[in-house]
Amino acid sequence: MKNVAVIGAGTMGNGIAHTFAQSGFKVQLIDMSEASLKKGMDTISKNLDRMVAKEAITEAQKQETLNNITTFTDVTEGVEYASLVVEAATENIDLKLKIFKQLDKDCPDDTILATNTSSISITQIAAATSRPSMVIGMHFMNPVPIMKLVEIIRGYNTSDEVTKIIMDMSKSLGKIPVEVNDYPGFVANRILMPMLNESIETLYNGVAGVEEIDTVMKLGMAHPMGPLQLADFIGLDICLSILNVMYEGFKNPKYAPCPLLVNMVRAGKLGVKSGEGFYDYSQSKKAEKVAKQFLK
Repeated sequence: MKNVAVIGAGTMGNGIAHTFAQSGFKVQLIDMSEASLKKGMDTISKNLDRMVAKEAITEAQKQETLNNITTFTDVTEGVEYASLVVEAATENIDLKLKIFKQLDKDCPDDTILATNTSSISITQIAAATSRPSMVIGMHFMNPVPIMKLVEIIRGYNTSDEVTKIIMDMSKSLGKIPVEVNDYPGFVANRILMPMLNESIETLYNGVAGVEEIDTVMKLGMAHPMGPLQLADFIGLDICLSILNVMYEGFKNPKYAPCPLLVNMVRAGKLGVKSGEGFYDYSQSKKAEKVAKQFLK
């Protein structure tokens, strides 16, 4: 299994493509947008340059990694010879179901279909195909080339054989795979998102300010970044989407998103990617300046 197609050239998709290519896999990076593909490849190249500068890899290894990636705007053409497809499109159930129906039609019969979804049911996605035993979750963490964890999520019908193949493949990437079962949010986001949501509630209720909340969690709990900064980094729209999936899946009010989070997403204040969330990123991508609306 040395031929891998990745659907989506965004933050997660280009990171997944980078990781597979650096490990010697031939990667077909697929996105409907030529501009997204160019941006994705530019990101991979810059990340590899950083690794060269740190002497983690050589210039020759960088070029080999880039040579292992071919870009496509046509899904049918891109997945023609894939042994594995990893879907890393937007966290939207309707879009994912549409993609998997097409993959099921276009891919060889023995192709394993994986999704990088962070919360959506693998069983539901698999049901859109005629090969549910060959559909599995591979939830990589951001930034993909650096983070070691991969959540491997078995759907209701995912076979033992496919699970073992993907667990072993993840190890070959230098990752540490952890097998989990298919429930909303899996493990990582089922635990993380309520914490981020409670941090937003704490701000919403006026208990403390943005910097104060983040400082308490960094210094008191040894978190590498504060929860509000992390929410901005993930994207507030993504956080809201995952919380909604868990709220719908469990019907438990503890997963209900904070009204402040809902309003910020409606207003387009999505965090780093929009230039403003809990912090202002207009001058720097670092969380150095609290957004104007949260200044005391």
